[in-house]
Amino acid sequence: MTENPQNMEPSVDPDIRVDGDDAVVIALGSNDKGVWPSCVDLLEAAIARFRAEGIDILARSSWWRSAAWPDPSDPPFVNGVVIVSTAHDPHALMATLGRLEETFGRERQRTNAPRTLDLDLIAFGRLNGDLDGLILPHPRAAERLFVMGPLAEIAPEWVHPTAGKTARVLAETCAVGTDARPIG
Repeated sequence: MTENPQNMEPSVDPDIRVDGDDAVVIALGSNDKGVWPSCVDLLEAAIARFRAEGIDILARSSWWRSAAWPDPSDPPFVNGVVIVSTAHDPHALMATLGRLEETFGRERQRTNAPRTLDLDLIAFGRLNGDLDGLILPHPRAAERLFVMGPLAEIAPEWVHPTAGKTARVLAETCAVGTDARPIG
């Protein structure tokens, strides 16, 4: 972990292509720090666990802050995006992400309630449609600046599998979470 995770810079290995047709994109979010000093610390701890779960991070965005959605009276969110490599198939990856959420104290009390850790599979390569209950790409990600903004930082030319637009273009036209901004 860096000394000052609030000022985390985007990280992309220049020798690895992260915006190609095989990109696996995961969004992270938190608006309940649980037992951690801050939501950023919680998210950093979650990322640190990825490798042990068979998920290698190829690129990561900076952390972004935005008002909670859909209820801005809830605590604000800290969000980010990672592009990963994994041997997991989409269903196994979703199960792994769910286990990580539980490990970090996620409780599913009500829809859109504050949460310690929210891990969303945004895209798994070019897969699209209903894959036995798993909808890919994530059906609302293209509308959310707190997803597309961080993604555009690390993979601006990544093309959404169904919208056919780049992360950069989508970030410019998002209708949800328009207050999202990088922290720092």
